Amino acid sequence: MLFRESAASLADRTHLEGRLAELLTENFLHKHHHRPQPAEVRSWERSIPALTNALVEAGLGEVEMLLEYGLPLTSKRADVILAGVHPNTGEPSYVVVELKQWSEAYPEDDDPLRCRIPAYPAPVLNPIEQVRGYCDYLVSFNGALERIPESVSGVAYLHNATEFGVAGLRAVTEDHRGRMFTGDQRGAFLGYLRSRLAAKPGADAADALLQGKVRPSKQLMSVAAEEVRSREQFVLLDEQRLAYETVMSAVRQARRSNHKQVVVVAGGPGSGKSVIALSLLGDLYRRGIPALHATGSQSFTKTMRKVAGVRKPEVQRLFRYFNSFMEAEPNDLDVLVCDEAHRLRKTSANRYTKAALRTGRPQVAELIDAARVPVFLLDQHQVVRPGEMGTVEQIRQAAAEQGLECTVVELDSQFRCGGSDAYLRWVTSLLGLEGDGPVVWEPDAKVQLLTADSPQELEDFLAARRGEGFGARMSAGYCWKWTTKITPSMSALPADVTIGHWARPWNLYGDRALLGAPPAPLWATDPAGFGQIGCVYTAQGFEYDWSGVIMGPDIVWRTDRWVVDRTASKDPSFTKSTPDEDVDRLVRNTYKVLLTRGMIGTIIYSTDRETREKLRSLIPRTGEDSAQL
Repeated sequence: MLFRESAASLADRTHLEGRLAELLTENFLHKHHHRPQPAEVRSWERSIPALTNALVEAGLGEVEMLLEYGLPLTSKRADVILAGVHPNTGEPSYVVVELKQWSEAYPEDDDPLRCRIPAYPAPVLNPIEQVRGYCDYLVSFNGALERIPESVSGVAYLHNATEFGVAGLRAVTEDHRGRMFTGDQRGAFLGYLRSRLAAKPGADAADALLQGKVRPSKQLMSVAAEEVRSREQFVLLDEQRLAYETVMSAVRQARRSNHKQVVVVAGGPGSGKSVIALSLLGDLYRRGIPALHATGSQSFTKTMRKVAGVRKPEVQRLFRYFNSFMEAEPNDLDVLVCDEAHRLRKTSANRYTKAALRTGRPQVAELIDAARVPVFLLDQHQVVRPGEMGTVEQIRQAAAEQGLECTVVELDSQFRCGGSDAYLRWVTSLLGLEGDGPVVWEPDAKVQLLTADSPQELEDFLAARRGEGFGARMSAGYCWKWTTKITPSMSALPADVTIGHWARPWNLYGDRALLGAPPAPLWATDPAGFGQIGCVYTAQGFEYDWSGVIMGPDIVWRTDRWVVDRTASKDPSFTKSTPDEDVDRLVRNTYKVLLTRGMIGTIIYSTDRETREKLRSLIPRTGEDSAQL
């Protein structure tokens, strides 16, 4: 949240527009470490005064206004939450307000859930649905609302619009969590506010909301079964919902007019790509529309088969690999959801492929051929293995070669790492993937970041968090040889990862549980995975509460820069023919993946002394952190 004050206090400020925008800009810069976009500042200058004046005119000057309220565990923000007392029940009452400066907007392709605004290059989500999603999400993740879910309502206020200019948007069903008022409905808007808020102080209600305990995000795997088999468990916000509706619109067109369209959903770690994939698959499956889910990740696919398809083989069969479609009939499926598409390979052929199938046909072309609506969800910066090639441009080009339309939806929010945009920027700057190099971490109250002076200290810290009921895993760069031949006759897993006197095993290799350890594909989700060290191939695509990352000698800090030492890597996917620049990029991408798995926090240890000193200089230890360690 950037600012909190009563409506009357805001209205009483001299030169409200300029002073408020300046104050919010200053608070935004302090909180997010970068300046807000000009469009956002214009909204503060013009839309917030329109709402504030309406509240005062409605006699609701004592209602509390929470400006730019951050939704729990995500980088998304509600424009304003009004906190007060319900005029009938006397209970706390909250109104989530989405402010728009639009003067006109039209449904995209006759789909009112997606809007076309003349000034925008791409369609956006209908604000009625946008604010409804915010309300549902807030109720799901703020403990203060668990007892009183009906206390939350939502409204989109388009103060510059006329009914004529946005009439097409009203085809979306309106209810108490999603409704819309325009500028020429100002009287009705004032009446609506009075129906939800009494002319009484709202400070106590605001305190209760702000002090509400944040419940952890629903872990992807723990709800997959219900998501696919019975009902939707996830709340999709903004671009997530837009991506979902874009695919569903393409499906309707395909079924109605034999239309084929490629959809790409691109976003960083934790932006909700897999949540979108599961929501699509679950909805399509329940409607009886032929669809499959495919990835290039053995761990992810096998976990989905185990969790979502437990005791139900037909659900297990929904989850395939990218190389499963070499013999597929063209357009045999309505929808193919390709998750983790940054792991696409040049071709599907390998040493076990029959000679007749070694056609050299690109894997992306096979996947596009397989369905009327092929959907690719990817993060271009998570390519960690030579030969992986899934990028937006490559998919767009493959679609163009077949004369197909390709729609791209960009996800700019993220839900991993406590929803901390600042942390993701810190990681990419640390590794030199973006920005001007490493910067000092400034805690943002969303995610915790610590360093350890030894691997034992790292493990002890994570064990303590597990004792408090949190999930935790240890992972490392691929800098130690991996014993892959494990037999039941062994007394324990070989402790391959050795650092001084401390030694732990890699996660179990293979598909069978042995010696008390889960099979490799389930390392990230089975509680028995703690105590073994995961690598990027078992961690990628997953999340856990606390992440411990061991940086090996493959990347070390020397004076003023990172040095990548390819000889320190034991990754068998790196061969003599892999160029140095590719190894450098892939090693950095590997640590980006490992450092962005933790939902609540991350603790880092480097095997290199100079690197540890650099990390300590970048990650100041707070009093609370010291107490924990």
